[in-house]
Amino acid sequence: MTQGAFGNLVGISQQAVSDMLSRGVIQPGGTAGDWLAQYCHHLREQAAGRAAAGDLDLAAERARLAKAQREKIEMQNEVTRRMLASVDVLQEVVARSGRRISGVLEAIPVQLKRRSSLTPDDLDFITREIVKARNQAASITVLDLLDEDDVEDPDGTEDQSEAGGPDGD
Repeated sequence: MTQGAFGNLVGISQQAVSDMLSRGVIQPGGTAGDWLAQYCHHLREQAAGRAAAGDLDLAAERARLAKAQREKIEMQNEVTRRMLASVDVLQEVVARSGRRISGVLEAIPVQLKRRSSLTPDDLDFITREIVKARNQAASITVLDLLDEDDVEDPDGTEDQSEAGGPDGD
């Protein structure tokens, strides 16, 4: 069977038949019955959305849509269960926590001055260390959380080179 004759049989152009041959929809050298069966199979696949139609693959698009819908529902469920919060809510929680902790830290030197016999130099050192810790906490970004260099040692000790050594320098 020629491409032109098959095109006339099914109502398409010879160029369309040639295109189907090049895409492997119908196999070269097949009989009219073979080509007809392969062509009908191709049409059924397209109608069912399983075969790609040009640049649009309906089956893949449906799968992506179903996945996106599933993820959206999962996220809504996590919000309902209070397992997930928006970035704005998390920022507010961290900011409030930081303000509360900062107040407690700032009160430490005053309390030590009243209750101990530490020298003014000792109290100044404690105050500087508290300010340093507070400033480090305030400057943490999301990128810092992802940085593997900030991970503590397995035994829970901190690297002395990053901490400034035992004397705090």
